[in-house]
Amino acid sequence: MGVDSAPAAVPAGAGTGTVTTAVPARLDRLPWSRWHWMIVIGLGTVWILDGLEVTIVGNVAGRLAEEGSGLAITSAQVTGIAAALYVAGACSGALFFGWLTDRYGRKKLFMVTLVVYLGATAMTALSFESWWFFLFRFLTGFGIGGEYAAINSAIDELIPSLYRGRVDLIINGSYWLGAIGGALLSIVMLDTDIFPKDLGWRLSFALGVVLGLVILLVRRHVPESPRWQFIHGRGEKAERLVSSVEREIEREKGEPLPPPAGEITIHQRKSIGFGTIAKTVFARYPRRAVLGLSLFIGQAFLYNAITFGFGAILTTFFDVPTGHTGYYFAVIAAGNFVGPLVLGKLFDTVGRRIMISSTYVLSGLLLFVTAWLFDRGSLSATTLTACWCVVLFFASTGASSAYLTVSEIFPMETRAMAIAFFYALGTAAGGISGPLVFAELTESGVVGDTVLAFQVGAGLMCAAGIVAAFLAVDAERRSLEDIAEPLSVVK
Repeated sequence: MGVDSAPAAVPAGAGTGTVTTAVPARLDRLPWSRWHWMIVIGLGTVWILDGLEVTIVGNVAGRLAEEGSGLAITSAQVTGIAAALYVAGACSGALFFGWLTDRYGRKKLFMVTLVVYLGATAMTALSFESWWFFLFRFLTGFGIGGEYAAINSAIDELIPSLYRGRVDLIINGSYWLGAIGGALLSIVMLDTDIFPKDLGWRLSFALGVVLGLVILLVRRHVPESPRWQFIHGRGEKAERLVSSVEREIEREKGEPLPPPAGEITIHQRKSIGFGTIAKTVFARYPRRAVLGLSLFIGQAFLYNAITFGFGAILTTFFDVPTGHTGYYFAVIAAGNFVGPLVLGKLFDTVGRRIMISSTYVLSGLLLFVTAWLFDRGSLSATTLTACWCVVLFFASTGASSAYLTVSEIFPMETRAMAIAFFYALGTAAGGISGPLVFAELTESGVVGDTVLAFQVGAGLMCAAGIVAAFLAVDAERRSLEDIAEPLSVVK
């Protein structure tokens, strides 16, 4: 069956009305193609930026605190206050831009949020006082948080159901490619034989701006989500877009596409109110709400509390020079990226429930073992890094699955806002309090304090894994409309 015979939406009025369309089924039955690679490259690169940002800050913390850095700030303020403000900005940005994403579309917002990030990062590089640094760390997070809602919504709505799990996990895991780049970059930028103390860290942030500009150029070619279009009174645009993609893929593959599996009839609407979103998430899907919160709180505390301070642990307990922490961080970042890369396919084959629960519980148990070895004094900087590499191989896969979960288990009209809400609430619980508490614990130089932080992170990961074992949704290889029926559906 060729694309010309695919069912078309039939609007019942100007702009809004009742529409019958096969757009979701047509998107889900598409084979993997160059068009999908363009989506992945254009949208997935945001996590590389986030990883670059967080890692650079963690690794330059010691340098910023040194005399001659050009900024009067302490290492604890960088890993504590600045880190917490970055996360607070990400939480508020996710909520603000998440609402706008559901209302005005995915594409407009994933362009706007990237511009916000670029401007704030450039201003961070120009910091001359601590308050300026803190302000623009908040605004950088504000842009990145908005990216999470807009990007995850678009990815899940454009990627076929057969590949959605692995693609989402690998894209979220690409954060760690940025982390590797940030770690290695900090080694060069902190080398005073190459750059003065007050210049190297500024150039590190400036590189993020350059990378962001390249991504902005690529992202211009990523289309609006057809699923968002047909629900928001733009059914004809959705049909034209999907038809053009189908023709492109048929030319690429040299054969006609199979017929779509079915149609859906919806009543188009311009926007969804906060009351409707809240009622849907908490009254209609309370078990899914508990699942989303558990997954985000567990991973947010572990990552935002502990990895923000990894460089401080190395310098405090193992006397690793501030200019060398990047080598160690690059190793654990590689472990983080390899996890989703290796295990991602299993989320589409073995299934969501087994994989989510096992990655969370296993990473928590391994972190408990790491804490025990650290408490006994059995670890060196190298062996601690090796332990973390193994822990985060599983933890990063689980953390990525948190974003996948909340982006696919709620109705389409609430998707961006649901992602934003769970990200903001879970990250606020673990990502704001975590860095503040952990900065104090690692700065104390007391082994028991750091062990306690490890144990809390491990306990929360295990608890989230147990929740997932009972409440996870078997969403593998199912269409988004089958997992959570759109609010606008006409029965």
